[in-house]
Amino acid sequence: MISKKVIDSFKVTNGKKFRLADYKTNDTAGVDISKEDAATLLAETVSKIADLQAKLYADDRSALLVIVQAMDAAGKDSAIAAVTSGVNPAGVVVHSFKAPTSTELDHDFMWRTTNVLPERGRIGIFNRSYYEEVLITRVHPNILEHQKLPRDSITPNIYKDRLEDIRSFEAYIARNGIRPIKIFLNVSMDEQRKRFLSRIDEPAKNWKFNMADVTERKLFSKYMEAYEDAIRSTATPEAPWYVVPADRKWFARLVMAGAILDALEKIDPKFPTLPKEQLAELKAARAALMAEGPLKEKKEKKKEKDE
Repeated sequence: MISKKVIDSFKVTNGKKFRLADYKTNDTAGVDISKEDAATLLAETVSKIADLQAKLYADDRSALLVIVQAMDAAGKDSAIAAVTSGVNPAGVVVHSFKAPTSTELDHDFMWRTTNVLPERGRIGIFNRSYYEEVLITRVHPNILEHQKLPRDSITPNIYKDRLEDIRSFEAYIARNGIRPIKIFLNVSMDEQRKRFLSRIDEPAKNWKFNMADVTERKLFSKYMEAYEDAIRSTATPEAPWYVVPADRKWFARLVMAGAILDALEKIDPKFPTLPKEQLAELKAARAALMAEGPLKEKKEKKKEKDE
């Protein structure tokens, strides 16, 4: 993986003095490697993630929640796919959140995400999350009118209140064994424009394009203000944000994978140690299996070698 120093340079654990303008979207923290070397490095990092995920699953005491937020075309889907490739699917669950359904609107704004928090032993990845309720609704306050909220809750302090609730919620799940980390893929307007154009110009990407994305671009600065406030209000040591430069996809994936690996290393899962009675049973079982005779696999391998 790229160095912990590089990963930590994008980590925010205290949002009081956070300014989004301090984080460049095309930064590579001095990492200058080819795309081929980056792919090799990513594969090595994912392999380490897979090893720790196996221990996490076997230990069955903790979980990791990875929240991925970004503007359209920042590369959320491809980044999630890249950092989970090679990891046992049984131990990783990805949930994508779109506009709330009528059922979801009949509950509090975190209900739909709380319902699918990762079980102990698993990595849960949220593609968008409850943060949408302090991002998109802040940029489009008219959305609140259709959410059937208690009338006295829609006040000038609604976003401050929600951010306070989120901060408390993340502290709560951290104390209960679910370690949350939040990834903001920080893409520039210029890079977003290039990626939108590629969706239009390349037939294989046409299906990705949505005219609403162009409309939302006009509100880019308002979204950045909302992101800045969200990160400033909810970045804590137990639930850090990573403001990941996303103009170069290869680098964004390395940082995201490194952040996940670092979080798993902090959990430090271990394979369970069996009590003496079970170890004795394993010894007896091995003896019984070996008594059946030589393993056929070894004979077949020797035959292949001779040939």
